[in-house]
Amino acid sequence: MPDQKAWAQDTKNLHQGSDTAALTPVFSQGTVLVHAVVALLVSLSLLFVLTAPGLAESKSYAAPSGGNFARYSNEIIAEELFPGASSLEPVAATPPYAKIIADGEEVGFAYLNTDFVNATGYSGKPIHVMVGIDLKGVITGTKLVKHSEPIVLIGIPEKKITNFMAGYTGIDTIARTGKGRDTGEVDMISGATVTIMVIEDSIFRSAIKFARHIGIGGLSAAVEQQPSERRTVDLSQTTPVDWETLLGNGAVRHRVISLGGINAAFAESGDPVAAKRPEKGDPEETYIDLYLAPVSVPVIGRTLLGEAEYQNLLASLEPGQEAIMVFANGRYSFKGSGYVRGGIFDRFQLIQGENSVRFRDKLHTRIGDLEAEGSPAFKEIGIFRIPTNVPFNPAETFRIELLANREVGAIKKVFLAFDLSYDLPASYVKVEKLAPVLPAAISPEVTATDQSEDASRTALWKRMWDLKQLEIGALSLALAVLTVIFFFQDWLVKHPRLLVWTRNSFLTFTLFFVGFYAQAQLSVVNVLTFFNALLTDFSWNYFLMEPLIFLLWLSVAGGLLFWGRGAYCGWLCPFGALQELVNQIAKRCKVPQFELPWGLHERLWPLKYIIFLALFGLSLYSLQDAEHWAEIEPFKTAIILKFAREWPWVLFAISLLAAGLFVERFYCRYLCPLGAALAIPGRMRMFEWLKRHPKDCGKPCQTCAKECMVQAIHPTGEINPNECLYCLHCQVVYHDDHRCPPMVQKRKRSERLQDMQSKSAELIKGGCPAAEIPDFIGVDDKKQAVLSAKGK
Repeated sequence: MPDQKAWAQDTKNLHQGSDTAALTPVFSQGTVLVHAVVALLVSLSLLFVLTAPGLAESKSYAAPSGGNFARYSNEIIAEELFPGASSLEPVAATPPYAKIIADGEEVGFAYLNTDFVNATGYSGKPIHVMVGIDLKGVITGTKLVKHSEPIVLIGIPEKKITNFMAGYTGIDTIARTGKGRDTGEVDMISGATVTIMVIEDSIFRSAIKFARHIGIGGLSAAVEQQPSERRTVDLSQTTPVDWETLLGNGAVRHRVISLGGINAAFAESGDPVAAKRPEKGDPEETYIDLYLAPVSVPVIGRTLLGEAEYQNLLASLEPGQEAIMVFANGRYSFKGSGYVRGGIFDRFQLIQGENSVRFRDKLHTRIGDLEAEGSPAFKEIGIFRIPTNVPFNPAETFRIELLANREVGAIKKVFLAFDLSYDLPASYVKVEKLAPVLPAAISPEVTATDQSEDASRTALWKRMWDLKQLEIGALSLALAVLTVIFFFQDWLVKHPRLLVWTRNSFLTFTLFFVGFYAQAQLSVVNVLTFFNALLTDFSWNYFLMEPLIFLLWLSVAGGLLFWGRGAYCGWLCPFGALQELVNQIAKRCKVPQFELPWGLHERLWPLKYIIFLALFGLSLYSLQDAEHWAEIEPFKTAIILKFAREWPWVLFAISLLAAGLFVERFYCRYLCPLGAALAIPGRMRMFEWLKRHPKDCGKPCQTCAKECMVQAIHPTGEINPNECLYCLHCQVVYHDDHRCPPMVQKRKRSERLQDMQSKSAELIKGGCPAAEIPDFIGVDDKKQAVLSAKGK
């Protein structure tokens, strides 16, 4: 029979919880030298942040919350738009403009490009340029006043943009009316091709439209608005023909540029470096043989695509929407590779009248071969659907403009423009004579409404949401998955390996998709802009223009109510993900990890709140200055520009990442103003999801506090929601019955109880009467032991 006294003593120890070894925490202290080094690193980082803006060559601008001519005209000097001018005299008109006054006389006019044309940039937001034009329609000066282009905002010095735009001065816009262009007029800035295309195109189109608006240079808006006939596609002609017929009657237009031709064009462009780097090969070899045809015209579409593919095209088109086909052979690709990375074709654009279209991949369909009888094989074929918000009539003259580039340096290219014009054959056109319209019937109010900035932004954000359906779907799915993770966290944390795999997978998605691909990195600038908009002319149209940013802010709002700051900072911030993944690699490489003393740590984390409040206060005085000083955020350097920037900014970002190798999430802990901005409203969260052992956590157990990656747990056991990144590691420890002392006690108590039940059964089987089983076993346990002994 077992030793009943020893067994009783074990049982007594179990109920008294005398397993003191399990409650003994292990504490580790860093050396004074290590702490001093870390403190010095913090100081140097702050010093760099305070001095780095002075190294920048440009001043950043944010997208306007409701831009208008009066606001921007007050920010410029008249002489910037017209040499020798003394003042701008506003004119009460719609759209608004101003007279340029020099020596007391009217010498020209100033207007805002976005008041007359759509100037949507790569960011999906308008690029605002103030333009000066003289009484004859010659451009006298330009000034970039507002934009949201990330590559220009933070990556390219504004001086380069200013120098580029200075090249427009002296160009006669009236002489350009209705004409294309060929070679020598495009001088792109490397890395900002699309942005520069938008700036250039909007300046010239808006200048022509402005000249018509006020009737200068012999142009008249009334005449333009009274066409004598209407040209439409003759939809009765639907019978397919053959390739030779389409090519012979002009239904398919093409232009051939040979190697000799492109080399001669660059030689005549005036760039000596480009001239010295000719394309190698036979001068007669084809550089590009470019073709163009409107495939939404029935006879053309059925011939080139075949009946089945043509019906597929019609099914993809919305009512009234048109489509063109661009195809080519030769050495040069009209598609390029930019659309793969950013979803936009930056080597060509469609132009009709004063409207231009740059196609994104959402509007593109790749075609393998043509179905037309007798057609040759083509290297590239693509169908491009015209956006529904852009007026386009295939029966009217239009053209595509192709940009050919040549490298003149390691990261520098020069560009030449080539036009391919198109006129639908007369046999495919139906002409309708129109009755004359009296000028009095033209309503200025209607024109003003059509030109309103708010209306254009409404159409723009809807277009952006349509173009980014795949990205929106992917992000929405990720947010749904994250919501499931948070709601079922109690189950997930009981499977530590699954949690680690899930978290690392999500952080990888955040870094590469949300950050590097979609460039949807939130910034404290978004917070400052939002508050500025509330104080001025708030409009949801502006905030809806970037779908992924808008969705992330919606998720932040919901996350703050349910879980606090950590929902975004710990899972959805690309730079935070970069820090954490890099730190994990450092740990695998045995890089030592340092933990700051609690007193020093507690005094350092308020730094980010001080930085945020300083930026917020500055934004009330000058939003532009606040955005400039918000460069304390390395997000733009590391995530948006992927470190392709001037060395001081790269050094700063790398320094923060290097600090994170030794102190996990160093930047998030002490410097991030966005984290501070989110932490303040995060105090209003409705639930406390993270579980604690009130009687044991911090008193004396410090296991979770020591293992928290950002030291968000106080020595007294409380979790600071302002600092918590919601990694759920403390919840893993909470449920771990081999690491968490209260859970260890519970496990051992359960194990000993099972052991006592087993021994009770042995006693009964050995002949011990049930009445002699110790009382501390319990009535139910006695009964179970008796039944077990009897084999029941």
